[in-house]
Amino acid sequence: MSAQPPLVWQLARVSLVSAAPDRLAGFYETALGFTRTGTAKLGAPAASILAGRPVEGARVVTLRLGEEVVELVGFSPAGAAAPGDVPGWSPLFQHCAIIVSDMEAAVARLSAQTGWQPITEGGPQRLPDASGGVTAFKFRDPEGHPLEFLAFPAGRVPALWQGRAGGPFLGIDHSAISVADTEASRRFYARLGYRAATGSHNHGPEQARLDGIAAPDLAVTGLVLPGQGAPHLELLCYRGPFDRTAPLPGPTDAAATRLVLAMRDRAALEAACAALSAHVIAPPATQGERAAATLRDPDGHFLRLVAGV
Repeated sequence: MSAQPPLVWQLARVSLVSAAPDRLAGFYETALGFTRTGTAKLGAPAASILAGRPVEGARVVTLRLGEEVVELVGFSPAGAAAPGDVPGWSPLFQHCAIIVSDMEAAVARLSAQTGWQPITEGGPQRLPDASGGVTAFKFRDPEGHPLEFLAFPAGRVPALWQGRAGGPFLGIDHSAISVADTEASRRFYARLGYRAATGSHNHGPEQARLDGIAAPDLAVTGLVLPGQGAPHLELLCYRGPFDRTAPLPGPTDAAATRLVLAMRDRAALEAACAALSAHVIAPPATQGERAAATLRDPDGHFLRLVAGV
């Protein structure tokens, strides 16, 4: 008997909640090389499906970098602003990793803009080979969403990124989410079709400076969908006596980043909601020809499952 195909077809885009999506889009265009591809104003019915709860409306700005997509969503009424310096071990932490062909040029272009804040201490960090050997730099955009620049060492650039033109910003490699229990998260995402493809144990002074965390002990697990490239998903599990009891964000809060997962079809969407019923916070609803549902994973990260993307 042949294996069933995964319920999820691809990670279609990352959705960031923004207090001022047009203004934030300007930062992404100027500082990070994104291209604005569309804007939309949604009334209450469509915006409520997008939020996963009743709202009055929303404005959506869509951006593209290479072949990957980010959307900035401003809900009305707006939720809470992003909390302060959320550490990487917090369940509120989730970032997008941008592949750059020239780290010096990427940081210089970012540094020419105002409003952003560094997470990494002392500039870009070259991690040990055991941690991937990449050079990385983490920061927050003007509204507090965490981001990361990643540059691969010469001769070790994955095939996916060798063919990307332009620069220094090539595209989005992954979204990384902080989790309390790697195995619990792996089991959850396996129900959607993800499988573990990579893993590393990151620690040492370079990782400490990268994350702004003293003596980090970090397990990184890369999850992929069969036949899909970027963006993939990474689980960040910081081991230690951390207090992970901070209140989770509401659906319209700035920290309520969503992974928008394109399902095979409506049947796959409904199957996912049935299999993960305890995690569904907004059951499948239809807008036009599209059906969507909202879930939270074991650590409270938002997932928007969409059929018909």
